[in-house]
Amino acid sequence: MHSYIQQNISLKNFNTFGIDVNAKYFVSVNNVAQLKEVLQLDHYPDKFVLGGGSNMLLTKDIDTLVIHINIKGKDILKQDNDHVVVRCMAGENWHDFVLWSIDHDFGGLENMSLIPGNVGTAPIQNIGAYGTELKDTFLQCKAIELSTGKTRVFSNHDCKFGYRNSIFKNELKGKYIICSVDFKLTTGSHTVKTSYGAIESELQKNAITNPSIKDVSNAVIAIRQSKLPDPKELGNSGSFFKNPIVSKTVFRAFITKHPDAPYYTVSESEVKIPAGWLIEQAGFKGKRFGDAGVHRNQALVLVNYGKASGHEIWELAKKIKRSVKEEFGIDIEAEVNVI
Repeated sequence: MHSYIQQNISLKNFNTFGIDVNAKYFVSVNNVAQLKEVLQLDHYPDKFVLGGGSNMLLTKDIDTLVIHINIKGKDILKQDNDHVVVRCMAGENWHDFVLWSIDHDFGGLENMSLIPGNVGTAPIQNIGAYGTELKDTFLQCKAIELSTGKTRVFSNHDCKFGYRNSIFKNELKGKYIICSVDFKLTTGSHTVKTSYGAIESELQKNAITNPSIKDVSNAVIAIRQSKLPDPKELGNSGSFFKNPIVSKTVFRAFITKHPDAPYYTVSESEVKIPAGWLIEQAGFKGKRFGDAGVHRNQALVLVNYGKASGHEIWELAKKIKRSVKEEFGIDIEAEVNVI
């Protein structure tokens, strides 16, 4: 066995749910060369890639080689009066990168402040919040194919981004490791988005009428902190479920029965209904089942009160899914990867 590969390592500190499962083999890679070397190890045919551990629910021990992506670095590739292209390596913490961009007065990421996880996993599910999605500023990413070790560049178009979705969740699932992501951000006049969620009221509360990107970021952080638990204090993975997008026909039937329900028009034919509202109406907000529970401030967030297993949290998720389907006739899907 190679000296840098560890055995029987607990992944409790490597996933934000704080689930205590074991990796039979474990290695943390700090650069692309090291990653390529590890991928060539034939002794471990199956490999499990781990980033920030924020978008996963581990329900069992991992019997294969766990590769922890710990590649760090941020570079300004080019800059003019209007835009800047920034490269961020996959192992950087997403929120730290957002704050770094704001400190440099680079605009476009501020609405996605405080989303848990690392930069390398952000394109996989096209992370988004408060009216902004990763695809809005994503230029390209470099990724390594697990089976060959070859590097490939994926453009925005190549990634087939959708709502919390991309090619990396579908036909290329588990086939590539993203090493770096390039973003095109604004440098001159920033367009701030404040109409989504409670951003406007948060700004008004602080008497801010002409918000900067920093003001928007601060507002988003304040809102998220009031609703979402810190994974360091209470194990969670942020939003556990996607907000369902339904057809106008389904929506009309739904809104007739539930005229007070919040919703967002997505297109002429589709409407998004907040999953948190559906879960709360189904009576799960703040409920606890052993050490698995639903957060008291935000029904979209499932939490681990200490010793819950991944299996227990997944059973709770399935129970919620069934209740929402029975009560509203609407399917809600997990946003989190269940392993």
